[in-house]
Amino acid sequence: MSAEEPASSMSSAPHPVSSTAQEARVSPEDPKGAVNATKPKKEKKDKAAAGDKAPLEMSPPPEYFAHRIKMWNELKAEQDEFYKKQPRQEIEITMPDGSKRKGTSWETSPMDIAKEISSSLSQRVVIAKVNGDLWDLERPLEASVSLELLDFEHEDGKKVFWHSSAHVMGEAAEKHYGCHLCIGPPTSDGFYYEMAIEERNIVPTDFPALETLVKGAVKEKQPFERLVVSKEKLLEMFAYNKYKVHLINSKIPDGTSTTVYRCGPMIDLCMGPHIPNTSRIKAMMVTKNSSSYFLGDQNNDSLQRLWGISFPDTKQLTEYKHFLEEAAKRDHRKIGREQELFFFHEQSPGSAFFLPHGTRIYNTLMELMRSEYKRRGYQEVISPNMFNAKLWMTSGHWENYKDDMFTLAVEKEQFGLKPMNCPGHALIFDSRDRSYRELPIRMAEFGIIHRNEASGALSGLSRVRRFAQDDTHVFCMPSQIEQEIDAIFDFLDRIYGIFGFQFKLELSTRPEKYLGAIETWDQAENQLRNTLERFHPGKWELNPGDGAFYGPKIDITIKDALGRSFQCATIQLDFQLPERFNLKYRGPEEGEADKKEVEGGEAVAPKVNRPVMIHRAILGSLERFISIATEHFGGKWPFWLSPRQVLVVPVAAAFNDYASEVQKLLWDAGLFADVDNGTETFKKKIRNGEVAQYNFLLVVGEDEMKARAVNVRNRDVVDSKARTPTIPLDEVLQKMLKLKEERRLENSLE
Repeated sequence: MSAEEPASSMSSAPHPVSSTAQEARVSPEDPKGAVNATKPKKEKKDKAAAGDKAPLEMSPPPEYFAHRIKMWNELKAEQDEFYKKQPRQEIEITMPDGSKRKGTSWETSPMDIAKEISSSLSQRVVIAKVNGDLWDLERPLEASVSLELLDFEHEDGKKVFWHSSAHVMGEAAEKHYGCHLCIGPPTSDGFYYEMAIEERNIVPTDFPALETLVKGAVKEKQPFERLVVSKEKLLEMFAYNKYKVHLINSKIPDGTSTTVYRCGPMIDLCMGPHIPNTSRIKAMMVTKNSSSYFLGDQNNDSLQRLWGISFPDTKQLTEYKHFLEEAAKRDHRKIGREQELFFFHEQSPGSAFFLPHGTRIYNTLMELMRSEYKRRGYQEVISPNMFNAKLWMTSGHWENYKDDMFTLAVEKEQFGLKPMNCPGHALIFDSRDRSYRELPIRMAEFGIIHRNEASGALSGLSRVRRFAQDDTHVFCMPSQIEQEIDAIFDFLDRIYGIFGFQFKLELSTRPEKYLGAIETWDQAENQLRNTLERFHPGKWELNPGDGAFYGPKIDITIKDALGRSFQCATIQLDFQLPERFNLKYRGPEEGEADKKEVEGGEAVAPKVNRPVMIHRAILGSLERFISIATEHFGGKWPFWLSPRQVLVVPVAAAFNDYASEVQKLLWDAGLFADVDNGTETFKKKIRNGEVAQYNFLLVVGEDEMKARAVNVRNRDVVDSKARTPTIPLDEVLQKMLKLKEERRLENSLE
């Protein structure tokens, strides 16, 4: 089950099976509300071998195929009869450019409009948007509407295309394994389907068979059909699948209904919408398999996942395979191993061991941020790693985040390792009286964070249990919010500009469940809008209703050299933590007195002035940022960040002493310089330096020693790999120090 949009109706007609349920969406990582399903027995080692002897399709097919199809045919006939009885009226369809087209209710579909516009559009379009909601192209319109037609290149079009592809892969999995499907959502780079399979493990050698079945489904041009079904009938239709039964019971209220979709024999609980038919999928590849837990909860059944990618053009799959090859070359785990930057050990899973060269990168990033902190008026603090559970209860994390924390008993009391720095910073703010004259206070910390990530979710430096953040909390007056956000944007532009990252901005506004007054939210959202328009006019997007419960936020997504997107930075306004910790400051109306006198000599408590708390991270997790930067640069670090900046290579042993002298001069000046005075040949030393990605190789021989000079070979300039004119050593040193100080991306001494 993977839901994109809730079923909706544009008509008040009394539909006998109208969809009244809220979206039956389940996050694959959400452990809440899951049943304590019976755990499977220990898997035998020979289960993988079962795949070698398995036929392409189960024969006979799973019994639930016939059961589902029989119910589908009966219920579909009822729905078709209902549609026939609806009154046909002329409706008006408004296109994005303002033009209007005529249609007939309960007959005209978005696909009909696409065909009217052009045949090529009808072949290219993937999904429709009706009054802002995603809508099946073949589903009839029920009233006058605004209509958008989206292709694969649109973000929503891509999600729908991959969601439909997940269903086709699910169909192949049911035919091949006879499995019980669970959830199958689109992801940022494809899709997956989660399933329970008895007595068999998925192995990569299964992939060709699954892809063959997918091609068969595509060739059949199976239509994606939508059917509204009551909860009672859903429980009957999916009685064979305990996972679907749990989802139906937990997500769909009694007396309501939701939708199922069919393609071929595959019928699944799903909110849709979907592409018109399977023939739109011109290319699909099963990319990998993995294990998971039902609803992401390790107390539930262990399941298996199939991951895939698909495209409406075979050329796009070819390009994607090339992308995978390049991504594999740039994999930070591979580069980290080859360049001896970091490693992981089973004795501390999810916690990186940074080796000397990796630590150089780590420290250089912190030095970058600290240099900016000093210039921008930040104050660095250090807070404890472990706190009493009472702190987390006050902050609200104990109630909402306890399962993701590492907790321990200390002298009969509960403690937890901190999963974030904000409550500790609230205590620092509250450690003494504060005056409005002190605000804003920009409190920064490279705090060590621990989060209890599931072992199956750990992935190199990208997903770890122990990490540090470039965390800052700005405590300010409400009137200072806009100026502080302005300053943070300037900070963002500076840091991301150094790395050459492009970034995208999203403003997430008040969610349905929120704390605080609407007026406060409206004011804060307007301040964020004003700042976005000043710094990035027309280049940000609105994400309505996706703010945190305690305040609106701006999410910043960066793009790397391969075009992949990562969220690192965030700017969040928080009105609730200051309230929970009773944070306050003296306002200008209070003077220096604790109380003010009013007429009649009566003393009253002064007005409580609450600071606003701005949560801000730019790099985010240093570990994750290093993984992104490693892959962005492909291990070819810019000089200022490089852990191996210079290698001095003598042409013969007679010049080893001069080579060592050059290395020491560079090292003492603050550069990461090494010397190779080993016994290998000169060519081998040069090759070793190139493979290790030193930015510059300084070759020294008799001429260089006599002139106190060096011959410079640039990693990124092919012509410099041969002998070049010698350059005075002092001149090279000054140019390298300048290159480091300016933090330029290009590896050039000019």
